[in-house]
Amino acid sequence: MRKRIAYLSGLAAGLLVAGAVHAADGSWGPGADDAAFQAMLKSGFREAGIAKLSRLEQDATQAFCSDPKFAESKEAAGKRAEIEAANLASIKWPSDGKFLGDFKEGEKIAQSGRGLTSTDKADQVNGGNCYNCHQISKTEISYGTIGPSLTGYGKLKGNSEQAQRETWSKIWNSKSVNACSNMPRGGHMGILTEQQVKDLVALLLDPDSPVNK
Repeated sequence: MRKRIAYLSGLAAGLLVAGAVHAADGSWGPGADDAAFQAMLKSGFREAGIAKLSRLEQDATQAFCSDPKFAESKEAAGKRAEIEAANLASIKWPSDGKFLGDFKEGEKIAQSGRGLTSTDKADQVNGGNCYNCHQISKTEISYGTIGPSLTGYGKLKGNSEQAQRETWSKIWNSKSVNACSNMPRGGHMGILTEQQVKDLVALLLDPDSPVNK
């Protein structure tokens, strides 16, 4: 079963790249003007638990970034800026005006990769999965390298309100600063709660956090 899931995931990823087109109506994305392609894509998946077929539906940002050659081109500079502005405008800032939570809770979130799979429950708390892409502290011996190391983040950025807002923006919706960032849009997509984002901001900026030791 695991092999089948892995195979289908890989097949879908390949099809997404192979099918990326610029549709006549100006939209971008995999099979944007090809109903047969969309039907083929959806036929390779089935709903299970909280994993719904709606996850295959792309918003404008995802569709744009599904054609990486165009998205990274000079011709797309204006569209990239437009997408970043739209994502920045969508950010929900902390309801109480406070950006910092508990860095100890933030570390737990950053080191947790659970959530969003078909066997998880909708009312269970998701992790941030940060460790899969970033080094979080100097003492770690195993971590992902897709993203930059976060060690010393707070020492570099400081702890001003501007630094807090910039860090919040990146975690809540990474596309607000980089249209085609590989980083999940934690808050925007409902993966993380407001409190979880606060705790992660604290993890990155609190001088007592392991990130800054």
